[in-house]
Amino acid sequence: MKTNVFVKTKNVKGFVALMSELENLPLKIPKIALVTGDFGLGKSETIKWWSFKNDCIYVRANQGMSSRWLLSEIADELGEEYYWNSQATFNSIENHLLQEPKTIIIDEIDYLIEKNTVETLRDIHDRTGCPMVLVGMANADRKLAKYPHLVDRIYKTFKFEKYTTEDIKLILQDLTDIEITEDGLNYLTTRADQFRQIVKLINKIEKKALINQIEVLDEIILKELLNERQSIATV
Repeated sequence: MKTNVFVKTKNVKGFVALMSELENLPLKIPKIALVTGDFGLGKSETIKWWSFKNDCIYVRANQGMSSRWLLSEIADELGEEYYWNSQATFNSIENHLLQEPKTIIIDEIDYLIEKNTVETLRDIHDRTGCPMVLVGMANADRKLAKYPHLVDRIYKTFKFEKYTTEDIKLILQDLTDIEITEDGLNYLTTRADQFRQIVKLINKIEKKALINQIEVLDEIILKELLNERQSIATV
């Protein structure tokens, strides 16, 4: 299985378009975006991929994260010192971002909502004007409703949707060198609908195809492989 390939699904393309739009907004328009979606749809992988390719700040929130802890993580990303005094750290972050604006991406914001830490992000956005992306689970928008001043600053919400049949086919084609026929691809789209499931499915197929010395997989052969038969020499 190919491990160095990043598959550009419909969700990925939508996220890239969102980031381009957010970074090119006029100065006076709030630049906060909310990205939501269920687990297994590639949110975190997409965000990390985009962050690696762009000069931005990426912080993954953790359970119990306080404002001081959050500020220390952002300061560390910027290469700035962080202090026991939260205001001093905030000032350091503000000064840096005013001189060198960067997009700020905060993953797993559900943890920050629980601790009321999310308001710190609004303050950073208001003082620096830097684009900011908040990433959370599918119901993050409902959780944020108790912070109307923050919600009012959200320019757009983007939801990672379930993979389409074409997405799953694209993932399968991009992550394996084994040839799979069209009817085989159609069958596999019924066997997995989350990225981790698809990766496990590919790994299983490749191992069994290697054992049985099969170069082309169609629907009939795949059904035999995935029905746990040890050998399909008679197929």
